[in-house]
Formats: sequence, structure tokens, C-alpha cells
Amino acid sequence: MYIGNVSATLDSVPPRAAFGHRDFRLFQSGRALSIVGTEMQSVAVGWQIFEMTRRPLDLGYAGLVQFLPGVVLSIIAGHAADRFDRRTMLLVCYISYALCSLMLFFETVHGASVLPIFAVLTLIGITRAFSGPSSQALLPQIVPEAHFSNAVTWGASIFQVATVFGPALGGVIYGWAGGAHVVYASSAVLYTLAFLFVLNMRVRTGRMESKRASLETLLAGVRYVWNQKAIFGSISLDLFAVLLGGAVALLPVYAQDILHIGPRGLGVLRSMPAAGAALMAVLLAYRPMRRNSGWLMLGGVAVFGLATIVFGFSHSVMLSLIALFVVGASDMISIVVRSTLVQIATPPAMRGRVSAVSLLFIGASNELGQFESGVTAQWLGTVPAVVLGGLGTLVIVGMWAWMFPDLRRLDRLDAGSGTDVVEKPDADFADVTRIKTGE
Repeated sequence: MYIGNVSATLDSVPPRAAFGHRDFRLFQSGRALSIVGTEMQSVAVGWQIFEMTRRPLDLGYAGLVQFLPGVVLSIIAGHAADRFDRRTMLLVCYISYALCSLMLFFETVHGASVLPIFAVLTLIGITRAFSGPSSQALLPQIVPEAHFSNAVTWGASIFQVATVFGPALGGVIYGWAGGAHVVYASSAVLYTLAFLFVLNMRVRTGRMESKRASLETLLAGVRYVWNQKAIFGSISLDLFAVLLGGAVALLPVYAQDILHIGPRGLGVLRSMPAAGAALMAVLLAYRPMRRNSGWLMLGGVAVFGLATIVFGFSHSVMLSLIALFVVGASDMISIVVRSTLVQIATPPAMRGRVSAVSLLFIGASNELGQFESGVTAQWLGTVPAVVLGGLGTLVIVGMWAWMFPDLRRLDRLDAGSGTDVVEKPDADFADVTRIKTGE
């Protein structure tokens, strides 16, 4: 059944359409501050742990303790995002992030050790498990459907700009203060400001899921993703490609032992993938992907793997920066396709649960990938770990192009391009979107 007639298409939506909505501006302002705080904190934690232990494996553990809570809680968190007001949940999460930053601050001031830092990182992982589905599922409620793809692209751009600024600022503050404590205090302030921006939003989603809580409703997001092969293919491609090809976890080792550029240089290295992604996101906002989205996504991930291999072999600071820039730019193509597809193709009442499944895959690729990188670097050495990861990414692209024909055939992603929203008779979760393909 048709649930709306959206006349706007990619050709007619203004490039900055999403910014015409007040709640979008407030939401993205708070989100940008939160991301800057998170990235500053990540640089400080990584450098602090490596200085304390001098073991790449411990950088992997830092990712693992943030990933495991998401595995355990993601389904529950997605269900909560559909059952409670999403704005309220996001506000609670920002408070939790600020408290975690303050705990890191006090632990560092009073003599930091590794185990308490890992404990706080676990709390951050728990908070992230709930904030991710709430944030992603809230976005479609603050812009019209016709502007959603534009909002996703600008949201990705804002994310990447904040990710450029955050690590660089964190590295500068760490070097200036001679330690991580000032970085943690600054992050707490930024999370508090993010809370105030979201507090001023007018949107109230209320309860989106009307059915009573049950195992069936709890697992509906998993079933939905499994049955929608284009969605499943896109998020699993990201999972395995970044799981194998992620070199970010080992950047402290590159900065210290291979490129010899210190904590400030680490901040610049961490910023380069985000700089490439931000530039690509702005380009996609003005020149959106009009056709062949699936093939563009597969090609982008392939370039991601090639750039990772170049970075792994590089001993030149300039070449390393260029390779990381390309890593981020190519990854942004995958991010825009996946994020738009997941939200447009999902009924509103299920967006929290489907977002939770998607974020579980993304978290696995990031945090579990960080652990995988630390383990392989400990076993094989840093350079072989990164290079083999990039080669693995290329293998994954070839396999997914063969295994997921629906992903290959993915054409346009805009809501108004003739995408039909139909009811699938044998589904318990109502509306299922049929993505328009080029066939």
C-alpha cells in the first residue's frame, strides 16, 4: 500500500533543504558537539593507554570493551527507541557521556591505571548502545521524507567535519596540557552543551511501537534486516570490510614508532579519514548519486581497501595522510548508501530496532575491528596487519558482489523516485519497502 505521495526527487530538492528545519539544526548542533567530545576523548584514551602499557594489544582491548555492551544490549536498546520517546532517551545518553568523561578526568588526576579506564570505556559502550538507535531513528521525525536523503548526507558531512576537528583538537590539548585530564574535562563540557541543544528541540516521538512487548517484537528488527537482502548486504559489507581493513586502531603505533610524529601528529592522522569523508559528503549533497548506487557502494569499499594497503606500506607522512584521506572519502559513499537505505526502507515504528541491528554491525566493524587490528598487530606486526586487512577487504567486495545481487542492482535511493511502499502479506511487521532497481 502507498503511504505517501512524495513529489520531490533528487533532481528538485535544494542542496541545503534539511537546514530549513529548526529541529534538524538543533539536533545536528548537539550531535556535532558530542562527536567532537568523543573524538577528543578517543585520541586521549588511545595515547594514554599506549603510553602506560606500550602494547598494541591494549588498544585492541579498548575497542573490545566498548563493543561488547553493544552486542549484549543492542536489541534491547532498539526496542527501547521504538517504545519510549527518542528525544528523551538521547538526552539521558548525553548526560551519561558527560559523567563518563568526568570519571576519566578524576581517574587521571588521581593516578590513572589501565583497569579503571577500561571500566569507564565499558560504561561508554553501554551508553552508545542506547544513544545510537535513538539518534538514528529520531532523524526521520525531524525532516520530511522528501528531504531525508539530503538530511542523511548533510548529517554525514557534519559528522565527518566534527571527526576532523575532534582528534586534532584532542591532540593539541593533550600536548599542551601534558596529559589527558584536560581533554576529558573539555569533553564533559561539550556533552553538556549537546544536551542543551537537544533539550530545545520541539519534536516528541512518543511511543512508536503499539504492540505489547514480546520476544516477537523484540526480534522484529533482526527478522526485517534478514529478509531485506539489499539492507542486509549493505550493512554486512560494511561490517566485514571495515573489520578487516580498519587501520585507525593502530594509528598510535604509526605515530609513535613508524612515522615518529607524536601525539599532535596522531591527532592529524586521526583527522584525515574524516576530512576525506567530509569533502565527499558535501560533494554528494550537491551532486547526489542518481543511478547505480549499489555498484558505487561496492566500488567505494574497494577503493577503501586499496587505500588501506597503501597506508600500511607507507613510511612517508605525506603519503600516509593522502591514503587516510582517500580511506575516508571512499568510505563515505558506503555510509550514505547504507544510512539512506536503512531508514527509507524501514517502517517508522521499527526504525529503532532496525537501526540497532545496523549499528551493531557498524560497532562490530569499528570496535571489534579495533580489537582484531590489535591482535593481528601483536602476532604479525603492525604493517603486515594493516596490509593483510586491506587485501581482505578487496576479497570481501568480490564475494558480496556475487552473493548479493539485490545490492548490485540497487539504483536510486530517493523517496520520490518511484519507490513503491507495499505491504508484504506474510510479514508480521507490516510495511516493507521495495527498493527500485535499474531492472
